[in-house]
Amino acid sequence: MGFLQVALPYVQIGLSVLLIGAVVLQRTGASLGGAFGADNFSSGFHTRRGFEKTLFYATVVFGILFALSALLNLVIS
Repeated sequence: MGFLQVALPYVQIGLSVLLIGAVVLQRTGASLGGAFGADNFSSGFHTRRGFEKTLFYATVVFGILFALSALLNLVIS
């Protein structure tokens, strides 16, 4: 458990950087006009394909791994 207590903060830092990068790289679905009620119907619904789909799944995986590592850190400390 000693090695895990030392290594886990570094794992969490790495996962947080990956998660932030994956979120920032994602394209927003609506422009600023859509937030204020403008007609932005066409850009709100689209199918993820290719790299966008892979990036979406990677973001979900990074989020789950980060949550599990935070829970593990809470349990072992």
